[in-house]
Amino acid sequence: MRTFWGLMRAYWFSDRWKEAWTLTLVIALLTALSSKSGVWFAEASGELVNSIAFFHDAANTAPLKSLLTNAGILVLLVILKDAGFTGIRSLVSATLHRKWRGWLDSRFNEALLDTNHTHFHAQHGSSGNAAPDNIDQRIQESIKDMTGGAIGLAMGVLAVATSLYFVGQKLLETSVEVRGLEFLGSYGSAILAFLAVATYVPLNTWIAVKLGRLLERLNVRMQQSEGSYRGELTTFLRRSFHVAASQGENVQKSMHSRLYVDIDRTWARLNIVNTSYNSFELIYNFIGARIVAYGPGLVPFIHNGFDLKGYITGSELVNSLISQCSWFIHVMPNIATLRANSQRVTELANAIENVQQPQEFYSQTGRSDFRYDRQNPVFGLTIQKLELAHQGEDATPFLSVANLRFRRGEWTFLKGESGCGKTSLIKAINGLWPYGRGTIVFPEGIRSFYAAQEVKLQQVTLKQLVCLPGSEQDHGDAQVASALHKAGLGDFIEHLADESREGKNWDQVLSGGQKQKLVVARIILQQPGLLFLDEATGALDPEGKIAFHQAIKDNCPDVTVISVMHEATPPRSLSGAEFYHSVVAISDGVATKKPLAPSLPRELTTILAQPRPVPRPVEDKWLRFPRRLKQK
Repeated sequence: MRTFWGLMRAYWFSDRWKEAWTLTLVIALLTALSSKSGVWFAEASGELVNSIAFFHDAANTAPLKSLLTNAGILVLLVILKDAGFTGIRSLVSATLHRKWRGWLDSRFNEALLDTNHTHFHAQHGSSGNAAPDNIDQRIQESIKDMTGGAIGLAMGVLAVATSLYFVGQKLLETSVEVRGLEFLGSYGSAILAFLAVATYVPLNTWIAVKLGRLLERLNVRMQQSEGSYRGELTTFLRRSFHVAASQGENVQKSMHSRLYVDIDRTWARLNIVNTSYNSFELIYNFIGARIVAYGPGLVPFIHNGFDLKGYITGSELVNSLISQCSWFIHVMPNIATLRANSQRVTELANAIENVQQPQEFYSQTGRSDFRYDRQNPVFGLTIQKLELAHQGEDATPFLSVANLRFRRGEWTFLKGESGCGKTSLIKAINGLWPYGRGTIVFPEGIRSFYAAQEVKLQQVTLKQLVCLPGSEQDHGDAQVASALHKAGLGDFIEHLADESREGKNWDQVLSGGQKQKLVVARIILQQPGLLFLDEATGALDPEGKIAFHQAIKDNCPDVTVISVMHEATPPRSLSGAEFYHSVVAISDGVATKKPLAPSLPRELTTILAQPRPVPRPVEDKWLRFPRRLKQK
């Protein structure tokens, strides 16, 4: 799906090809019937006009009956064509639109949310592959508009083809000789009609294409502007508290105004081009329906080659042919929108495809040579010759790790100044840092869990939130309730099946500290072998941090913990015992590991803090011992 045509045909060659082709064939059949009914409509129009023209003719014995009969037939044909063939076709095409969009949406979601973390890597563009802007808009709006526009385009092309066949056939059947064009024989009037259509429609289509290209560029620009503005509004609402706390409303207002200026300018230009196109289309329709359609048959009608009925019928046929062949002109604005939408969707598809091999992708803009391996769990987690850098082939590493090993059940505290690379190191271990090199060897068969500082909760049930990253079917209610209780969230157990509380979703209900306790519940439930805590206790008070660590220590006895915190020293248990066994200190771009100095138990510390008694003299026998030796 990296090209326009690849994107267009993917659904019809997927595992749902039967569904796609069945709906397509039904649409094709209804389109052909609609085109054929256009011929019947032209004939009925001719009969109606003829009955009006000869209403007072003496040979017409039942003029009113003839008039009403022809009018009734024309109305029935309109109902059959518009409410029958065209109406049912609209329903089937809408169904095809819904099915196709749903399939494409599922494919992009599967591609973005794979185990390769494609959604993360796709937002880090390299020099030759810019990161796609507003991915949410591309999936939600661009796919919807693109699929609808493509179906409309296909139906229009099919309608042109069927109309050319049925209308052209009827024009040839009713064609007569034209004075001055006798060499054409009885096909004279039909040739004139075809020449009029072939001259008028392509010339104006060329004008429409020129305007359409301008519309396409403006549509792309409009989508980008709208997406950026909507994205900023969404981000603002998520950080609403921070804006209020910092009194940053004026800055936020200025940002919104600046982003909307781009929308307004593009919209103004788009309105001018749309108005010009609408005027062009109205003039084109009038000339086509009233002059071009009635012109070719006028010469043979003047020379009695046609009667009035034949002239009206032929002119309506030409008008129908112009209308169908002008479909490209009528939908040019939609085609411009289609091309703009398809461009944005294919750009996203290319971005997804480009990051299927993340290291190759990042190697385009820097050095990315990480090796991930597995080893016997007895040896724990090993890091060898690791260097982390930023973008650029010649970028100097900002963090170097010669050799680190984390044993099973070992708790390690990462220490260093802000910005020294503590979080980057954890990201690199988990395959989420783009540039650098080194080897990371994981214990085989061990599940890992990454707990970040900021916790964002999806709009699902509380049970599902606790069961993440697994499914709520993986654990019983009793297990989840127990995990919540141990994490200090027992008050919410009765709401396991709820997606919201008092009209608010859980992301709004729970405080920052409660969200971090929810992470503890996840850890207790998932029982990971490797746990990465990246400022995961930042929203907790000192007592809450102790409870956070104690819950993990009590319920996950064999877990290996690597933790980043702002504190200079890691927390201890209430009894004074250390949670952590070692510390990785990062200084001057180098990470070194050493055992954490063991602390004395609180009872012994209390004893040593008491005043010491004066030492007793050494016994005399020991003082006399040298003298006895001397005497001997």
